[in-house]
Order: sequence, then C-alpha cells, then structure tokens
Amino acid sequence: MLAKLILILAAFLLALPAVSQQAPETASTQPQVKVNMLNVCAPSAEEQKEISAALARVPKEPLFGSDFEISHGRSTLTDAPNFLQPGQSTHIPGEASVALYVRIRREFSVQALFSSVQYSFSNDGQNMVETLVLHVRDPKDLIQLSMEDSASAISSPEAMVAANTPASRIRLERFGKPSIALARCSGTENAPPPDQSAYEPLFRSASEVLVSYRTLLGVRRTVPAELAQIPGSPAAAKPKSSKPAAKPVEEKK
Repeated sequence: MLAKLILILAAFLLALPAVSQQAPETASTQPQVKVNMLNVCAPSAEEQKEISAALARVPKEPLFGSDFEISHGRSTLTDAPNFLQPGQSTHIPGEASVALYVRIRREFSVQALFSSVQYSFSNDGQNMVETLVLHVRDPKDLIQLSMEDSASAISSPEAMVAANTPASRIRLERFGKPSIALARCSGTENAPPPDQSAYEPLFRSASEVLVSYRTLLGVRRTVPAELAQIPGSPAAAKPKSSKPAAKPVEEKK
C-alpha cells in the first residue's frame, strides 16, 4: 500500500513541471486586437475611387415600389452624433439632449445595386442633421452608402430642408473590410484647416444626390408635417392659422 502511494505521489510531482512549461505558451496564443483608424480628412486615392464609383451608381431617376415607411419620434441623445469628427466646430452639449426625428424609407422596384433608400431628419435644438442611406441589394463588397449634412444656425426645420445644405460627410460600409469615410474638417487653435480642394468633386456629387432625393422623397413637405405631430415639438405648439377676417363693407353716403 505504501509503495503504491509513493508511486502516485512521484507521478504527481513529475506532472508539475509540464504544467509550468505550458503556461507561457497559453499566454502567447491570446488573440491580438487590431484597431483601424479612419482618415476622414484625407482618404487615399484608392478610397476616393471607391467613393466616386458608389456615388455614380446611385439611381438618378429611380422606380420606387408601392411599399413605403414614414415614422417620427423623440430620442434622448447621450453621445455625439455620428457625423461629428475631431476638428469639426459643431457645438455638442455637455449633457443629454432630446432630438425629434423623422424617417422616410422607400424600396427600389427593379434590380439594381441598391435595394432601398432611407432619409432621416434630426433636430436636437442645437443641430439639425439630414442623413441619406442607400442599402445594397446583394452585399459582396459594399454594404451601404451614406451621406450627411448638418447646420446649427438655421432658424427652423422648414428652412433647413428647403436650403439644400451641402453634404459634409460621406461613408461607405464595406463587407469584411474597414469602412471608408470623407468629412469636412476644420482647423484648430494650433493648426489651419486641411486643404480638401481635391475632394470637392466627391462632396459636390454627394450634395447633388441629397438635392435629388429630397425631391424624390417629398422631404420638404413630409418633414414639417411629421414634426408637427410629435407632442411637445415647437411645430405642434404653433397655433393653426385662421382665415383673415373679411373687410367690413363701407356704407354708401
């Protein structure tokens, strides 16, 4: 019995070095985390080509299906909007704010690169943002194309949607690859704004798409009407205009 116990103890002690030798190998097999930083101020020449190609394939005279979606609501914001990037001068409130939004969605009825388009308008009292997103029908490389514009000095949503504000951000979401983005970048206290003149054709193309789809989706009419239905919105608080009173008939002398 004692001999058997000694053999078991010896086997246990022999196994200890093997465990200690395997510990460093286990630690070295931990997966590495790779972070991709987007250069939104100066995309490469190849990335510019991809942005240009995606914008060129947006239908200029689309045929929409009969199905559509229009929604509105109220959302509490705790983070900076997606269109903002370091270096932009748009004001971000330090505390949570409330945004009123309107969304319009239409389906393309024929086989094309894109299957649907969604427009959204958001107003948090400080910034008004328009976003247009086109979803790809059969994602292989490109998943979706989005364009955004924003303004903080426009008096009302009606003025915003009628102003044809130019695009300030373009983004491509790609399948299995990092995203590509181009944004308007401003200077800082220590550095002047970067020279983005080479990207003006891309910003101009995106702005033309926004102008076209504001009309195609009836944005100028739909956004103010939907905002007026949200309880507590400034548009809902406005009294309905009444017909002017008829002028009194002057008596003949």
